[in-house]
Amino acid sequence: MKKAIIAGAGPAGLTAAYELLETTDVRPEVLEETDAVGGISRTVRYNGNRMDIGGHRFFSKSHEVTEWWQRMMPLQGARSKDEILLGLDDKELAPGGPDPEREDAVMLVRHRVSRIFFLRKFFDYPISLKRETFANMGIGRTLKAGFSFLHSMWHKLPETSLENFYINRFGRQLYSMFFEDYTEKVWGIHPSELGADWGSQRVKGLSVAAVLKDMLAKRFGRKDNSKTETSLIEQYIYPKFGPGQLWENVADAVTERGGTVTRQCKVTAVNLHGGKVVSVDCTRPDGTTETLPCDYFLSTMPIRDLVAALRGIEVPSDVARIAAELPYRDFITVGLCVKELLIENKTDIKTFKNRVPDTWIYIQERDVKIGRLQIFNNWSPYLVNDYENTVWMGLEYFCTEGDALWAMPKEDFIEMAIGELVKIGIIRREDVLDACHVKVKKAYPSYHGSYYKLDRVKEFLDTIPNLFCLGRNGQHRYNNMDHSMMTAMECVKNIREGVTEKYNIWNVNTEEEYHESK
Repeated sequence: MKKAIIAGAGPAGLTAAYELLETTDVRPEVLEETDAVGGISRTVRYNGNRMDIGGHRFFSKSHEVTEWWQRMMPLQGARSKDEILLGLDDKELAPGGPDPEREDAVMLVRHRVSRIFFLRKFFDYPISLKRETFANMGIGRTLKAGFSFLHSMWHKLPETSLENFYINRFGRQLYSMFFEDYTEKVWGIHPSELGADWGSQRVKGLSVAAVLKDMLAKRFGRKDNSKTETSLIEQYIYPKFGPGQLWENVADAVTERGGTVTRQCKVTAVNLHGGKVVSVDCTRPDGTTETLPCDYFLSTMPIRDLVAALRGIEVPSDVARIAAELPYRDFITVGLCVKELLIENKTDIKTFKNRVPDTWIYIQERDVKIGRLQIFNNWSPYLVNDYENTVWMGLEYFCTEGDALWAMPKEDFIEMAIGELVKIGIIRREDVLDACHVKVKKAYPSYHGSYYKLDRVKEFLDTIPNLFCLGRNGQHRYNNMDHSMMTAMECVKNIREGVTEKYNIWNVNTEEEYHESK
């Protein structure tokens, strides 16, 4: 029986392992560096609460992925239209809070609410053309935004940067208000220095015209989600106990079918002979090293680490340099449990105790460092230990390993995060009950610097016939979870059919039609 070593137990790695067992005679062995499965799609547990790192809406325009999710975790049938609205079903679904003993495999249907917090007010995301939007902007900003958009329709800029990409679709005024500062928070550099291809992957179909089209479709009852920009999708499915629940189920299924998933096992060397991968070296938590032979090597490792780990092959100097200089953006989340929020629900969505219905709130304010705020009560009531009496949140900060935010002591960071929410009027300091601090390395492959020479690295890696690069970091592409899964599915098809070309794997998430925003 042939064997595949898979580096990483995230969505791509676990999907590949499962598909290998289901459709081939290749036995997978998954090696995960951390003590958890799911990658950035894992669920972190803290004092009875659960935290979704980064937030993961389960929505895909790939029927294969959607069916795969529902096969792993059945969809809970909605009893009425009201049940899929945030808030109305929460108390019914989780009387008295979540029960840790009832971790049954089930998906919930959720209603998407994401807004921007700017000028200490809420704006819909994507920006809507409602009276409330214009009232919050004020007459002066509204007029500037309108004339700016009209100008952008007739005077297109060369799309040599993400800044120009946004301006062409929204006009300079809306770009300045709702994209410029937030994008710089996320990436640490100004949008004028980022590539436009990031926008083509993440928000390519989103524009003022797309918003108008969506509004008309909803007004006349003709909205078709299969033809709707992902940023405008209003419903999605979600695992009752967060995304990690699904990936823990998949890891169990892989083990039950004869594969292995080994945690706290880091790949340190990828050994080649005759131009093919023949084994990998891995290091255990106790420092011991083991060499594992293989017929295939599927890598979700960051390309920077993969190239540095290659042994038994001469890596061209330019390939080594480009890979070593690939930029990444890291991530810190502060989990915060509070008695209540100061912000009020002024939407037409009924919620428990009139709490705001948002899953995400994009913090556009310039006087704080926080980039995004998750409210886990609204993702699933089962993420919250005391759903009825507390609000459990995730305060998201974007940083680079080694910078001031990354190096800040945990206690100081938590204190800073609390102070920022107090400053912008979202909480009272005396209402804070508990807090935790989670770091994630290389959460976001970045689109600047040596990224623009990545094709040279891909050409070299593709000369190794039994090496496959999968997932977000494995391809240095800002994939959504479903796209990472699709790279794994394409890889397994190639293995099953004896195909060594990799173009179909690299081509996932390059089409123009669909991707999530922000």
